[in-house]
Amino acid sequence: MTRGTPLPLGVQAYKDGINFAYVSATENCGVVLFDRKTKKEFARLPFQRENRVGNVYTMFIKDVEPEKLAYCFYEEGRFLADERGRAFLGGTPYGAVKREQPVKLAVLPPPEYNWGGDRPREIPYEDSIVYCMHVRGFTRHTSSGVKARGTFAGLAEKLPYLKELGITTLELQPVYEFDEVEAHRLDNPFGDTDKAIPGRKNYWGYTEGCYYSPKSAYAYSKDAVTEFKDLVKSIHQNGMELILQFYFTNRVTDAERLAILRYWVLEYHVDGFHLKGENIRQDIPAQDPVLARTKLWYYGFHTEMQTDGNTSGQERFLAEYRDAYRYDMRRFLKGDEGMLQSVLQHMRRNPAKCGQINFLTNYDGFTLMDLVSYERKHNEDNGENNQDGNDYNASWNCGQEGPARKKAILQLRMKQIKNALLLLFLSQGTPLLFMGDEFGNSQRGNNNPYCQDNDITWLNWKNLESGREIYTFVKELIALRKEHPVLHQSRELRLMDYGACGYPDVSYHGEAPWKPDTSVYSRQVGIMYCGKYAQKDRNTSDDFFYAAYNMHWESHSFALPKLPKNMHWERCIASWPNVAAQSLEESASVNIPGRCICLLIGREDMLGKEKKNGREKDGLESQ
Repeated sequence: MTRGTPLPLGVQAYKDGINFAYVSATENCGVVLFDRKTKKEFARLPFQRENRVGNVYTMFIKDVEPEKLAYCFYEEGRFLADERGRAFLGGTPYGAVKREQPVKLAVLPPPEYNWGGDRPREIPYEDSIVYCMHVRGFTRHTSSGVKARGTFAGLAEKLPYLKELGITTLELQPVYEFDEVEAHRLDNPFGDTDKAIPGRKNYWGYTEGCYYSPKSAYAYSKDAVTEFKDLVKSIHQNGMELILQFYFTNRVTDAERLAILRYWVLEYHVDGFHLKGENIRQDIPAQDPVLARTKLWYYGFHTEMQTDGNTSGQERFLAEYRDAYRYDMRRFLKGDEGMLQSVLQHMRRNPAKCGQINFLTNYDGFTLMDLVSYERKHNEDNGENNQDGNDYNASWNCGQEGPARKKAILQLRMKQIKNALLLLFLSQGTPLLFMGDEFGNSQRGNNNPYCQDNDITWLNWKNLESGREIYTFVKELIALRKEHPVLHQSRELRLMDYGACGYPDVSYHGEAPWKPDTSVYSRQVGIMYCGKYAQKDRNTSDDFFYAAYNMHWESHSFALPKLPKNMHWERCIASWPNVAAQSLEESASVNIPGRCICLLIGREDMLGKEKKNGREKDGLESQ
């Protein structure tokens, strides 16, 4: 043993040995070495005071084989896991009470990995479709049909499904190393004493952890590092990108956070991060040159930060991740009055310097199916007397709380699900789906399943068949959005005819064209998108679209604005199958039933096509 170097913090393997740099304010501390195979302790090495720099103790150990070692630290007789460990000993099942060792044992990760030219995808926000998921819950159920259920490898097996659906961006709930088994002490509302619930699982993982290492219990193999790198590489090969959630406590310094984010970008090639926690200085990672093209999501950013020299002239990489869209859209969906002005702003919002992540459902709160099936939370299974979770859900059960068998209720719920999806995918920001919403997954009304590691939170893939109508609708919507750039532009629409083409980029309409009713009582509006403001390719403008939104329970007539000469409106997609005829060539208006959304597309009529084809034919003959 010799004096080591204090930087980088943590444990680093070199050709001639291993360097330990450990932060501690106590003098009685050191390293405990274990045999990786047998997990038996074979050495306890104290740090020397003379080898301390500030509060960093150093030690360099020669003549050791890193691949055969596991280790932890000790302070005043207590064993402590390496909070900066790059990998941890695998093989312990998820949720197991770890009696064999009093602490997680860190190991040195494999020294090399063949990335084969892999790099982050850098997909623009306007082209992104986000899918938020829990790694374990996504494939843990036996119906998932994968070999490596509930793991990184299991997720990799499901990538073809996500690619076929049209997903471009995966957002994972925490996958860094954390303790999923905790003893929670909860306030007892019926007495003065605390109620201890030992062994409660921290299923979500929003807690302090070892932020430099992928979670070993999420690995099918004993090598979580390589398995996670294989996952990232496969995600990129399938044309998708990966965003990781990181929950930082107040104990994590700004400098440490920056080091953690840099490490995952450089070591694991991840595409971005959703920052969660309190007192996060978002300006520090936002202005870091190493992270300048890495996507960063947070509750809100000061957009003037992007005028800094590190980021000026680059693509948008910051994005706001707020709840306002979720609750305003939910209230509009169920027919609350006074929501139209907010909804129009949300649907158009698309800041020039910052992306906008839009979602109606997420890991916290109701799933999409529960949003139309429950008006109250049902969190009794959490063991907290239904006191946990958000009391405000802005949901509507469509006439019956929970599962229903009446045909009218089931039809109304299906229509409301499709309405919600249309609101989401016709908004200009980046849409986000929560896992299973694409086929009607339910969590039985639990809006806070943070401790449920069971069929409440595991996707039941048998429901993909029973929810085929929803899945097909989602897939069709994603394909439609991707095909038409006018529906997902890179800049915010201005409500102006700045292209001098006779139409503004977006316009609002009501019972009369160009005259929307935005009064507090109005629950309906027509929105027209002019395709001349977006290009399908270098020579072809996009199509015109008209979206008729009727969240009132009564039917309403919508005026159809005139299209350019020799064009007419046709129905494109709707939340109810009997909305309008396929062709509206002779119509100046369309009647939309209550609680329904219909999207129309502008088409050339036959006379216009014949004239156009004739001109093209004459041109070819003259040539």
